[in-house]
Amino acid sequence: MNVLAHLWTDSAWTRLGMVLVVALLVALALRGIAYAVLKRLARRRPVVANMLGRASAPMEWVIPLLMLVAALRVLPDTDVLPSFALIQHLLTIALMVCVTWLILRCLRTLELVAIRRYPIDVSDNLSARRMLTQVRVLRRTAEVVVILLGASAILLTIPGVRQLGTSLLASAGLAGLALGLAAKPVLSNLVAGLQIALTQPIRLDDVVIIQGEWGRIEEITGTYVVVRIWDDRRLVVPLNWFMENPFQNWTRTSSQLIGTVFLWLDYRVPMAPLRDELMRLCKDAPEWDGRVSILQVTDANERAVQLRALVSSADSGRNWDLRCRVREGLIAFVQDRYPQSLPRLRGELDASANRSPEGSVAPR
Repeated sequence: MNVLAHLWTDSAWTRLGMVLVVALLVALALRGIAYAVLKRLARRRPVVANMLGRASAPMEWVIPLLMLVAALRVLPDTDVLPSFALIQHLLTIALMVCVTWLILRCLRTLELVAIRRYPIDVSDNLSARRMLTQVRVLRRTAEVVVILLGASAILLTIPGVRQLGTSLLASAGLAGLALGLAAKPVLSNLVAGLQIALTQPIRLDDVVIIQGEWGRIEEITGTYVVVRIWDDRRLVVPLNWFMENPFQNWTRTSSQLIGTVFLWLDYRVPMAPLRDELMRLCKDAPEWDGRVSILQVTDANERAVQLRALVSSADSGRNWDLRCRVREGLIAFVQDRYPQSLPRLRGELDASANRSPEGSVAPR
């Protein structure tokens, strides 16, 4: 003990080394205790297990840096050490960076847990898509906020930057207005992201019609939405566009859909056999969900009548296939059974038009 006391009073560098060694030993002990507690909790809580697996890397740095910063804060007579303030400042910045890293990893882990708990590769995935849209958009918004707060906290530890910020705040009239105008797209997308997460006009895997294009919501980021078009093209739409423009959402409350098939046939077409054939086609089609199968005359002109068949399916993809199947089947049925009912042009020949002025039949 006398030796330790002598070393402690010998020099400031010796005190610094002893404090650092003790801090690292305490950090090692705290790390072991923290991992033991978390592993015990992870046995019954999958969320903790996933978070422990992904957040272990930043935790390896957070605990030692926290203990070093705390130890340097209480170390006496540090003014005599050259560059001590710089080392302490760098350790504080490193601690803030690691804490920001740890929070970002935890947010990402929560999103992955939600993805596993609510799979969207099932037939009825409305609740899963609603939950995943909220989690994904809120996670990306929270990441932006965490990064901004972390960067702000680091900058505020720098005296020159803090003084500059104070000076700017003192004369921030016109500069603040210019900054607000410059940041308007970013802020509008951030607000639109929160609105989409809360009100959910769109969700992941929703079927939408945007500017005449049919597609599915593939990704929702913090600034834009990626729509996968039916032919595998990608339509990139700004996030705030969905809050300012009308669009069609075919899966807003349910993925079930009713599709239409239009046919133009002659006036002599019999309706009863066609209705029976439509029902047979629907019953034989795996895409039909058994809800709607209706055939009606919806229009007529001087040449033909318009028939509209309504058929229902569980989702838009199956409904498209069912409409094609019904259209092909009805056309084949009419061609085979009632070819005289196909559309045709009627004309009338006037016998007097084929006679010569003298009353004789005009030569051919």
